[in-house]
Amino acid sequence: MRRARRKRPFHLQFRRMQAIIGAFICIAVFLYLVQRNVSYQPRSRLLEPADQDLLSEEIPEQEAECLILWQDDASGLSGLAMMESVLGQMKIPYDTCEGIQMEPEHLAAYETVILSMTQYNLLGDRLLDILDWTESGGGLLILYPPDGNGSFQSIAPQLGIQSLGSSMAVVEGLHFVGPLMIGGQEKDYKITDPYESSLMAVLDSDCEVYLESDDEAKVPLIWKKNQGEGTIVVNNMGFLEKAYRGFYSASYSLLQDVCAYPVINASIFYIDDFPSPVPGGESNYIQEDYGMNISDFYTQVWWNDVYNLGKEYGIRYTGLVIEQYSDQVEGEFQRNEDTQRYRYFGNMLLGAGGEIGFHGYNHMPLCLLGFEYGEEYESYRLWPSYEDMRASITELAGFCAELFPEERFRVYVPPSNILSEEGREMLSREMEDLAAIASIYFPGTVEYEQEFDVGEDGIINTPRVISGYVLDDYMQIAALSELNFHYVNSHFQHPDDVLDVDRGAALGWEELFHRLSDYVEWLYEAAPDIRTLTGTEMAGAVQRYDAIGVEREWSEGRLVLNLTNFLDEAWFFVRVNEGTPGTVTGGTLTQVQEGLYLLEAWQEQVEIEILQ
Repeated sequence: MRRARRKRPFHLQFRRMQAIIGAFICIAVFLYLVQRNVSYQPRSRLLEPADQDLLSEEIPEQEAECLILWQDDASGLSGLAMMESVLGQMKIPYDTCEGIQMEPEHLAAYETVILSMTQYNLLGDRLLDILDWTESGGGLLILYPPDGNGSFQSIAPQLGIQSLGSSMAVVEGLHFVGPLMIGGQEKDYKITDPYESSLMAVLDSDCEVYLESDDEAKVPLIWKKNQGEGTIVVNNMGFLEKAYRGFYSASYSLLQDVCAYPVINASIFYIDDFPSPVPGGESNYIQEDYGMNISDFYTQVWWNDVYNLGKEYGIRYTGLVIEQYSDQVEGEFQRNEDTQRYRYFGNMLLGAGGEIGFHGYNHMPLCLLGFEYGEEYESYRLWPSYEDMRASITELAGFCAELFPEERFRVYVPPSNILSEEGREMLSREMEDLAAIASIYFPGTVEYEQEFDVGEDGIINTPRVISGYVLDDYMQIAALSELNFHYVNSHFQHPDDVLDVDRGAALGWEELFHRLSDYVEWLYEAAPDIRTLTGTEMAGAVQRYDAIGVEREWSEGRLVLNLTNFLDEAWFFVRVNEGTPGTVTGGTLTQVQEGLYLLEAWQEQVEIEILQ
């Protein structure tokens, strides 16, 4: 008969339970201490903004290289504005003239001509003069598809057009046939809100097509044709928007044997609202996929994935701090004493070589009473006074200095990319360390639109171009365009994008992160030589780009670049359409695509030998 098993004494069971509880407590304390004590070693920046006085040399006036002929209609004026921006930032001197006032004898003074005209019949015999000038060695850019009237049809064969359809084509997507734009041939691109934008053209076999529609019709969109001693480039797209600037700079660079223009060379990833208070509670999307609350998801999943993506590609994030999420705009701004997660996330970000900047005491944009937000931002409050705005930023600066005493906070990102002129003036006056404001590149309803330049107040404008995890068709084209115009990637994300249905939350974090990862992979495969920078470093790069002046001299197979306001670096795209580069003095040339090179200038004069 089996003996009955004796029960353990109660005090032994209790001790075992104590041991288990103690182990859990030790684990919890350990995790707490890990989060609290994540530390970093301060690092010097790869590039700092310079004293503006060092970059204030007057740029010598140059004779115009290009003539823009424009028409006084909607498309003609849009094209004029587009190319003034593009050529201005390529640092190519140009003149403008209304097409009907152009004198044929003036053409001899220019190397290139851009037609921003809809009705070529307005040019009369001047149209033939332009083609004769081209045949003698000029470069002609047809900026957008004109009306298919008699005058245009009469010169169509000289543009390489064999026949024209009776209607305009609706282009829904882009397919790169040739090596025109970095990252272009890696995939096709969809057009947002397509319309009848392009001529239905059949081309001669001697045309070099770079871009066509991605449908069965294969409408040619950008092509080049040699015309005697000269070159004609036709841009058969009607998309005269800021998001397509890179398409037009690339088209222009095909006109001459060699084209060199300055670029910024910078890739940057911002995380808005980070560090910031972590939302409490649960999200249905996160609960369904991960079975955890928002706070745990942020720490264990979201930040883990984003951090490791940065580690894989060498991304050094710039985080933008929000101290708290109140709508307070006056009174005494209280210090947020709950700093554990700020230290944990912030120290990890800094330890990986990243940077921390300012977003706001709260998420109320710096706009005084009288500013009109519109319906989209009707929940935002306005600040009663300059002093209230200043007090909030002063509190934020003290909060960040307490958490990260070794850091200088040099970058400001406006909440929702909204900033009033009064708010900028306050930042300029009150933030001595402020180097850059990073708002947004594209126009919105009330958003603060920027260019890559230095403001009159000395603050450097470093706009962000794309955002979020969904990265829709428009953003992908914008990213491609800016990669080829300024050689820039500028992306921002928010931790709470994963909670917002309008920003893709219903897709789930796995899909959202997959899309971000795909974009990062495309970027660094297309442009492996692009520099990954933080916000302050980006400011230094933009400042040097904006200040540089360049004079181009071409003689006996040699391109000479004479630089004004050269401090310690300058970067250029150099497209070589005829020949190949040989010896380079004063810089280093790296091929980034067939016919396209990235030049790092070491000194104020660079010489590039072109071998025929």
